[in-house]
Amino acid sequence: MRAAFMYEAGDVRVQDAPEATIQQPTDAIVRIVRSCVCGSDLHPYHSLTSADGPVPMGHEFLGIVEETGSEVSGLRRGDLVVSPFAYADNTCEFCRQGLHTSCPHGGFYAVGGIGGAQAEAIRVPQAEGTLFKLPKDVDEKLLPSLLTLADVYGTGYHAAKQARVRPGDSVTVIGDGAVGLLAVLSAKRLGAERVILMGRHKTRTDLGLAFGATDVIAERGDEGIAKVRELTGGHGTRAVLEAVGHRPAYDMAIGAVRPGGVISRVGVPQYEDAPVGFTSLFGPNVTLTGGPAPVRAYIDELLPAVLAGSVDPGRVLDRTLSLEQVPDACRAMDQREALKVLITP
Repeated sequence: MRAAFMYEAGDVRVQDAPEATIQQPTDAIVRIVRSCVCGSDLHPYHSLTSADGPVPMGHEFLGIVEETGSEVSGLRRGDLVVSPFAYADNTCEFCRQGLHTSCPHGGFYAVGGIGGAQAEAIRVPQAEGTLFKLPKDVDEKLLPSLLTLADVYGTGYHAAKQARVRPGDSVTVIGDGAVGLLAVLSAKRLGAERVILMGRHKTRTDLGLAFGATDVIAERGDEGIAKVRELTGGHGTRAVLEAVGHRPAYDMAIGAVRPGGVISRVGVPQYEDAPVGFTSLFGPNVTLTGGPAPVRAYIDELLPAVLAGSVDPGRVLDRTLSLEQVPDACRAMDQREALKVLITP
């Protein structure tokens, strides 16, 4: 089969790979019908060394079940499924608490010997607990929005839920990538009255306004923080959703949050040191939360509006390329020519 691999920073190749096969009785094989490139793929795209490559690519997909292991029930050949970016058994104490990313029997695609989703097919461990079966007669026009349930919509929603966004709330979203824009959508759907989007790419921030942002701030650093405070009577917003993962975004989050507020981080951190002392978080009673989104816990809640067409998170997928064009997709996203690229077989 064909699959995408990253050999080192900037070097992505689509090549022949071993066919996906059942290895455990809890596995399933899924033929991928839609996948995409994630903003988090750009981190290794900038930093991966040749000593650490090649690594398989991709962790978001829709697909058709081709085969199931002997211990998998509730799924059969031909089912259309969406997979969270983390596989899990959906039965352990952590899964029952909605923390599928902490499942002791779980893990992540494209690491630890598990293949990536930018491929023709994939082996899904813990398939019964991981895969979410979708209606067979779903309109093909909905596939991009359904694909966002694998990661970016659920991650944006996780940011808002962890921040306990509620009706009438004030929220700042840092980052105008796909996750940041869907954090805007999620905050608005949870009832936020003011949603300030911090981003400087007009095509993206225009989409953020369509998703419900009330204000856009293009400035960064201290200037951006000052703009947030100017819009909020000098106090900042109660919730700040950080969807970037770089240290300057974290510093802006500290500056934009009001006393007693919450900073919710879902951008994969690309730094180890971050202030959490008296002047940053302790003194103003600020809560720091976030983490990798257990998106499997949110699919039941988010799916009905997607199927009904009352929300369209798939608008963040603004370019479509084939599997063979994954290297072009990575370049387009890295150069800000595309927000998020949809990959077809």
